[in-house]
Amino acid sequence: MIGTGIMMNRTLKGAMLATAAPLLLLADLPSGGMPGMRLVREAAAVVGAPLTPVSAAGVARRTTHRVVAVEATAASSAAAASAAQQQTAVAQQQATAAQQQAAAAPPPAIGTVVTALPAGCVSEPNGDVQYFRCGNAYYRAAFQGNNLVYAVVAKP
Repeated sequence: MIGTGIMMNRTLKGAMLATAAPLLLLADLPSGGMPGMRLVREAAAVVGAPLTPVSAAGVARRTTHRVVAVEATAASSAAAASAAQQQTAVAQQQATAAQQQAAAAPPPAIGTVVTALPAGCVSEPNGDVQYFRCGNAYYRAAFQGNNLVYAVVAKP
């Protein structure tokens, strides 16, 4: 019976300590002036100091930061748009060159098997069969063992 009383006493002390500790962190004990406790600290900003919101230096710093950020964003978006246009033009030139090469070259013999389709091929379904037209040649997908290959076939 005595042991439970001591145990309850320790538990009560622990609970009081756990409740009081956070409150002490919120309290502000002034170092000078009138004794007493306050729950809110006094503001210590000096208007006119360089990092305060109202100072001329702070306004100039923020304005410069905004101008530099806007100009950098505009320059990077213009560069990205230019790069995208260049990539599109290069891709179109490559596709045109591949089509011209495919059209100029004689078609491979029927039955020829390749592991990859030439550049610039167009998919042309015919019924349930999928054909690929590459210039003047037509290819059909097939398996050779476990490998996907393309065989040259007659025009469907």
